[in-house]
Amino acid sequence: MLRAVEPGPAVVVCSTCRLAADRREDESGQRGGALLARAMREAQIGEPELAGVAIQEMPCLFACQRHCAVHVRAPGRIGYVLGDFTPGDAAARAILEYAVRHAASAEGVVPYAEWPEGVKGRFITRTPPEGFLCE
Repeated sequence: MLRAVEPGPAVVVCSTCRLAADRREDESGQRGGALLARAMREAQIGEPELAGVAIQEMPCLFACQRHCAVHVRAPGRIGYVLGDFTPGDAAARAILEYAVRHAASAEGVVPYAEWPEGVKGRFITRTPPEGFLCE
């Protein structure tokens, strides 16, 4: 059930997430999560800063009350699950820009003033890194 991936900054995209609260797929049968992952990979093309974050797909993050959910993580840092994105370039860039700042932070805490506008209001949970609790 588990598959090893390279350690490092990553955005885990729920590949089976709904397209929207009221729609499972787009007209061509693509799930929202798969479309968001593709948009993120396209945003990384020609953007060395954004390309340093791995895009990893996993079926179901169990955030099914939300759509287009992602998990931002990096070793030794607090992780975050965000959701309710509309798959496309704007969401992809906002998530990746946040992930870059998250990876550069000491503990995974990015000052609010540095959050890209596209991630504000989309946080669902935070998860402490293994061996730690948040204070």
